[in-house]
Amino acid sequence: MEGAAGRTTTTTVCVTGAGGFVASWLVERLLAGGRYTVHGTVRDPDDPKNAHLVAMDGAAERLRLFKADILDYGSVAAAVAGCEGVFHVASPVPYAITDPEAELLAPAVTGTINVLKACSEAKVKRVVVVSSVSAVMVNPGFPQSKVLDEDCWSDVEVCRTTQNWYCLSKTLAEQEAFAYAKRTGLDVVSVCPTLVIGPLLQPTVNASSSVIVDCLTGDHEVKLKLRNFVDVRDVADALLLVYETPEASGRYICHAHARQVSDVIELLKSRYPAYKCATKLVQVSDEPLFSCKKLEALGWKFRPLEETLRDSVESFRDAGVLN
Repeated sequence: MEGAAGRTTTTTVCVTGAGGFVASWLVERLLAGGRYTVHGTVRDPDDPKNAHLVAMDGAAERLRLFKADILDYGSVAAAVAGCEGVFHVASPVPYAITDPEAELLAPAVTGTINVLKACSEAKVKRVVVVSSVSAVMVNPGFPQSKVLDEDCWSDVEVCRTTQNWYCLSKTLAEQEAFAYAKRTGLDVVSVCPTLVIGPLLQPTVNASSSVIVDCLTGDHEVKLKLRNFVDVRDVADALLLVYETPEASGRYICHAHARQVSDVIELLKSRYPAYKCATKLVQVSDEPLFSCKKLEALGWKFRPLEETLRDSVESFRDAGVLN
């Protein structure tokens, strides 16, 4: 789009947690089209783990990294100021939790509230919140045969009683986002991905990608069950799609493939026979099935699982995670 003086104008948007797995691909997509200027929040703009963001095509002209912590309202507000849209991607991912309230629940909920308040102050036109099917699936009241859709919510009390802190954090944060939207009129849309896998842009392996690494290395215990997968690039496309589609509203489940983990291991074995694939196998309960019809109705498409696995392995090799 040309400005009054003939200069190309762009839309400025903010991506929280810009250095993460999903957020990095979203930043890449936003920069690639040439239509967006991106404010990315990171804990330390000078940290080498954020170098991949600075190296992206278009970053020199249209990416600005802000030192921000989503629990610090002032730093969030500075990053959001001047933005028309915000993608709230930052969220804690558990490894070893000792204090769930401080390590997961407060960052997820308070962080989301801080982002939304900053968006209201900046008069942001639309906020896309990245949630998870963890906020959909934990509810004993759902019939086992039911394919879960956007009307399904995880039961907060069940999550708390079973100490399922990650699901609780995602559920509370997403519920708070829609409650805030209802109170204030802020336009909030959420995307709930299943297990996100695919090639890395950041230099380290994230929690969800380690599922595929573990299937290939045989070093860790692998849980055999029906799992639901989606490619990180397709998630980034979904986030951009719901942002750019005026009629988008409410929640969107982002899911591509329901596969038995044992089938994924066999697929990897056949393609990469040199790797010592997982041998410490434990059978556990299957995940439920999810519907992505609402997102597909907007025009969203996803790539084959085989392509995702191939590109994942290549990126793990490039990152030195696999030999």
